[in-house]
Amino acid sequence: MPNQHSDDWYKTPDGESRGYIIPHALDELWFHTGTRCNLECGFCFEGSSPDSKRLQGPKFEEVKPHIDQALELGVKQFSFTGGEPFLLKDIIDILAYASQFRPCMVLTNGTAPLIKRFDALKALADSSDSKHTISLRISLDSADSKSHDAGRGQGNFALAVAGLKKLHQAGFKVSVARHMAADENSEQVTKQYRDLFVLNGLPEDLNIVAFPDFLPPGSIADVPHISTHCMVTYQTEQQRQSYMCSNSKMIIKKDDQMQVYACTLVDDDPDYHLANSLAESMQERISMKHHRCYSCFAHGASCSE
Repeated sequence: MPNQHSDDWYKTPDGESRGYIIPHALDELWFHTGTRCNLECGFCFEGSSPDSKRLQGPKFEEVKPHIDQALELGVKQFSFTGGEPFLLKDIIDILAYASQFRPCMVLTNGTAPLIKRFDALKALADSSDSKHTISLRISLDSADSKSHDAGRGQGNFALAVAGLKKLHQAGFKVSVARHMAADENSEQVTKQYRDLFVLNGLPEDLNIVAFPDFLPPGSIADVPHISTHCMVTYQTEQQRQSYMCSNSKMIIKKDDQMQVYACTLVDDDPDYHLANSLAESMQERISMKHHRCYSCFAHGASCSE
């Protein structure tokens, strides 16, 4: 059954009709592998840490039915986020199954858990069972080691770059996720990354995905409320269809239950628990009430590639 939403799902504090998105396709299905991570970064919008239990790690048998249903709904890609996905016991089995049917992407910090699973991951990618690509996006907050390590811990910049190189040399498609400062010179920052890539024998044009500060879980940010008027006045139908909640969903495990959430950015708000099945979730319109929705509205933020 679809979730029952709070009153502010529909109305802004001023009583205006909230902006919303109507799902039009399931192009990408995300799986959250739980909020456990080998690192504990103060800025993490998932609040992940070595002992975090906010979101649980699913088992293969819990993930498989959602992969199967997504295939029936025409999904084009499976993506995995955390926490740190390579801490999940069943991640290789899950990737082995999912990559039989569609390309897969994994978001990782590129440090010890990835290195520990590297041989198994490489064996999977080289096997005949994996019919589609498995790509990986490494979190590299800054092109400067001191800045990166200030948030993630001493030595983790070197580990992430080494992981990036190891994956690229093994033939994996790789990309980088970075932080985006409000007052940054984006061209200059991009050049710093390009220089880093060349220095380490990586393709200069490696894809870089920049994210604004999404704030930790449960934060209340001072951002404008998005009304229906805003959505139809300042955005076209084509722009609205590019929102993650229009063309993707995310599966999380919470309270021992697999749940469908609107997108990767809103799992800290139970209003965005749409249903327990993908088919039902596709019938639910998505309110723009979460503060991270404003990032999508203002900047076009997307976790996809």
